[in-house]
Amino acid sequence: MSSEALERRLRSLEDRAAIADLIARYGPAVDAGDPDAVAALWVPDGTYQFDDTVLEGGGIRGLVGIPTHEEYMRRGCAHIVSAPRIEIDGDEAVAVTHSVVMLRQGDRWVGERVSANRWEMLRTPDGWRVRHRRNRLLDGAAAARELLVL
Repeated sequence: MSSEALERRLRSLEDRAAIADLIARYGPAVDAGDPDAVAALWVPDGTYQFDDTVLEGGGIRGLVGIPTHEEYMRRGCAHIVSAPRIEIDGDEAVAVTHSVVMLRQGDRWVGERVSANRWEMLRTPDGWRVRHRRNRLLDGAAAARELLVL
């Protein structure tokens, strides 16, 4: 294998690891209620769309202050994101994941939300960041399943 091919292969592995790490940081950031950690995952003009809500730019910091999320944290929750399937094209990437929000009910935790996620990523001077994330409940609708197709 040429050194050039080896460098491309290494960069691909490093990119995949960095993207997977970025996605893995989401759950702990929102469960800790840390708006700075959440916002740091996105580019400054990024978006996050879930249900009928679209958070843009600095509004992503407010995610942890949404009343529903505050109630989740008060009751005990865990945002769990599956390992991503990642496609990289130069300085852009798309990852698809499943996510489950586990919510405490008495002495048990139950799946409150089960969703399909599409993460559109951008390589920045500070590393990979989310440009757009779309999240739809896996409620049988085709629109949610379509998010999982690369």
